[in-house]
Amino acid sequence: MVRLILALIASLSFSVGASAQTVYVILWFDTEDYVLPASDDAALKVAEWLTKEGVPATFKVVGEKARTLEKRGRQDVIDALKKHEIGYHSNFHSVPPTPAQYLSQLGWDEGVAEFDRREKPGYNDVKRLFGQSPTCYGQPGSSWGPQSFGALRKWKTPVYLDAGRHVGLDGKPHYFGGVLTLYHLTHTLRSDLGGEKDLAKAEEKFVEARKQLLAEGGGIVSTYYHPCEFVHKQFWDGANFSKGANPPREKWQLPLAKTDAESRLAYETFFGYVRFMKRFPDVKFITASQAREVYYRDPSVGRSFTAQEIKSIAAAVGDEINFQKLDDLTLAPSEILQLLNSYLVEKAAGQNPKAVALGPTPFGPTSSPPAMAKAVTTDASQFTRTAADVADAIRTQGRVPGTVWLGSTGVTPEAYLSALARVVMALADGKGVPESIELTPTKLACGKYVVDDDPRLWNWVIFPPDFRAPAMMELARRQAWTIKPAVLHNR
Repeated sequence: MVRLILALIASLSFSVGASAQTVYVILWFDTEDYVLPASDDAALKVAEWLTKEGVPATFKVVGEKARTLEKRGRQDVIDALKKHEIGYHSNFHSVPPTPAQYLSQLGWDEGVAEFDRREKPGYNDVKRLFGQSPTCYGQPGSSWGPQSFGALRKWKTPVYLDAGRHVGLDGKPHYFGGVLTLYHLTHTLRSDLGGEKDLAKAEEKFVEARKQLLAEGGGIVSTYYHPCEFVHKQFWDGANFSKGANPPREKWQLPLAKTDAESRLAYETFFGYVRFMKRFPDVKFITASQAREVYYRDPSVGRSFTAQEIKSIAAAVGDEINFQKLDDLTLAPSEILQLLNSYLVEKAAGQNPKAVALGPTPFGPTSSPPAMAKAVTTDASQFTRTAADVADAIRTQGRVPGTVWLGSTGVTPEAYLSALARVVMALADGKGVPESIELTPTKLACGKYVVDDDPRLWNWVIFPPDFRAPAMMELARRQAWTIKPAVLHNR
């Protein structure tokens, strides 16, 4: 009764004039345990209950889990899950090497190819068995790697959905690598499954999160579970692959299971939490594809930007490279480079572009930048020839070049973009390309949104205790060229 009153008071406090403000709850399940058979029934029970309640969810299914359901003849589970949305959660989840391990020693192209080789078969099986292309991907445990975003673009998987802290943008949805990334979100909330006390604590946190989000004009809450949580006391993978272990399948152990009473309490707690969130008229449950296509869609890619808009974008570049916000859309640094460079190339060819269309988001550099301790000066001819080369590199390779060559002199892409913006402003004002152009050392300000390698990033029980990935996280930081906020479209 106390919780019901709390919910009603909270609902009333934001009911006036808040019709355009909505809290979107994305409820997702890492459906991964292919060892404990009872986890199949747990997935069935949760999916059927959510269907009955009219609550859409996203089930991220592991490839081997899908194949195991097929082998066990659990078409009932498959049918129940596919009434919701299906995502992908890796091929074998915790069997080493996991994604971060095999990606940590690879560059970009090799990493994308290796991720595709190891993970695409599971994606294909999930698609085959559930009759729908997975709408999202999220890594097993904390086994994250930036090269996965390159593979997701190839697969046309539009959303990265998980919890972690390798990359994040002020706790809000963002685009990274051209993929809507629901990751490292401020309001990643769930109720533990131990009964009344856990539920009360979770409800209190949700009420506070809802209050904050409505005050901001709306936003998202990410809530995740694993079907196996309702029936086990220990995760299936911790029982078998802890600290880098890789026993043969015939030696895999069943995890400790909950008693019937403990499972019943877990379900009741979860059901109570979902029903609590449903009580609020300004709370809406959404799936991964709805987040991408409706609420956090990206109107920039494919859009044509007028010459005046190009000038404004150039004027905002400044001495530190960052994303930009323009009304109802945002631009990542790699997109800004693509737009401004295309404008310059067209102007240098004697054209007078009325607008420039933005193509697919270029990836960031995949190689280390050159050392650039001091300014470099070049002339108009060399700069325009370099612009044509940069345009060709983006068009053929789909990424920002790691080194921009001014003849024999290499400069960082950050220095090039800063100088390019000044040149474009001159052209937009009806002037020619300046005869002398200075390129100065320039910082990628949005690199701060990718964290440094740290032991705490890799504290998942499955990793070997000494696992680190400094080179991979440096590669990830170069992909910060692609980061930008995802704008909420409430209407």
